[in-house]
Amino acid sequence: MSNMFQQIKAIRVDEIGHEIDETIVEDKEVELIINDLTFGRFSISPNYIKEFAVGYLLGEGLIESKENIADIKIENNIINLKIDLEDFEIRRELIMSSDCFGGFRQKIELIEKVESDFKITKEEVINASRRLKEQSQVWKQTGGTHIAALINQNEFIAIEDVSRHVAIDKVMGVALLNDVDFSNSFVFSSGRMPSDMVMKVARVGIPILMSKAAPTVSGLLAGEKSGITLIGFVRGRRFNIYTNPQRIII
Repeated sequence: MSNMFQQIKAIRVDEIGHEIDETIVEDKEVELIINDLTFGRFSISPNYIKEFAVGYLLGEGLIESKENIADIKIENNIINLKIDLEDFEIRRELIMSSDCFGGFRQKIELIEKVESDFKITKEEVINASRRLKEQSQVWKQTGGTHIAALINQNEFIAIEDVSRHVAIDKVMGVALLNDVDFSNSFVFSSGRMPSDMVMKVARVGIPILMSKAAPTVSGLLAGEKSGITLIGFVRGRRFNIYTNPQRIII
């Protein structure tokens, strides 16, 4: 975890100004190249780089399984991937065209609805919130990270990152590489839930997304259309269920 933050000097101003030792979070910019095409630059924390790439591909619908990744090389700040999937170019064009012309509403139409009988109890929601808070160690030292966790009966995969989206990419990447069953899992995030975050979770068939924050209007629509359960404002022993409440046992 030592590469997640730096110790610096700062000036604390209260009654007077005085020098203090302060801890700030590290970040770096990485470039994602897929089949020799630059796909984007991302500001992320300098850990779980491979897992980020895998989770991003999965959440964007660019792969279906880890077997679709023929090769992955990470050199300096460049992640170079080779994808072996017959319809990869079609998938790439669909994502790019929906970004340019249709926005999130068109992307929602491309997602298969999550049909799942998976259920969790109120106590599982509350316990997950408590564990997420306990594991937010970098945030406690810096105040500069989000955290996400992928949780099921056997797993609690929690990762902090400067980006709330990337934190989810990373936990999904870890889960995919370890053959975790997404259909019997849920995701807990510290950030708000807009449509792109909701769709990222829905694409892989995860039926429940929750946060200590709230959904946006686009996130609410994505939750309704994709069939996943959205839970927000998980604080203490209370929370709000926004969509598909049948999965939560009160």
